[in-house]
Amino acid sequence: MVTMTQLPVRHQWTRHERDAISPDGNRHELIDGVLIVSPAPKPVHQRVSFRLGLLLEASRPQGLEVLAAPVDVVLDDQSVVQPDLVVVTSDSVGRAHLDGAPLLAIEILSPSSRMIDLHVKKDRMRRAGCPHYWVVDPDVPSVAAWDLDADGEEPTYLLAGRAVGAQALRLNAPFDIEIIPSQLV
Repeated sequence: MVTMTQLPVRHQWTRHERDAISPDGNRHELIDGVLIVSPAPKPVHQRVSFRLGLLLEASRPQGLEVLAAPVDVVLDDQSVVQPDLVVVTSDSVGRAHLDGAPLLAIEILSPSSRMIDLHVKKDRMRRAGCPHYWVVDPDVPSVAAWDLDADGEEPTYLLAGRAVGAQALRLNAPFDIEIIPSQLV
């Protein structure tokens, strides 16, 4: 069983403290002052990321960019995340990091990240106003996509679609795309 290391919550970390950590081969993310340290992804995770990245790149309209981790998405001074893939506007690329929520954040589940990606990061991206959040599960394989509904008192994610195995997931937001989960693994 792979475990995820989380440092004690007694200390509220800041972005600058996280940035001062020496590179050690792990992913260091900060969510609401809690430092989350995850191991490097496995090869199947990287294959899914690469294949989905190619599909996104081929489908994206002009003016949008697809970026793969690691890229810092700074939500505030106590929240810096590194989604596996992001879609952002072209004018936001070129800086040392991305400021604010991307148009689309995609997480690829692994045993060490499953609970964080499905709950903690999803909720943090919702609170940051990320319009689209997708989760890919290579083990099933499946893709689930949520769209932000900001019409209510508090924004919430609504399931936009889900596909398993050879099923096709057709989405039109943030742009038209068809994803077949079994082709990603």
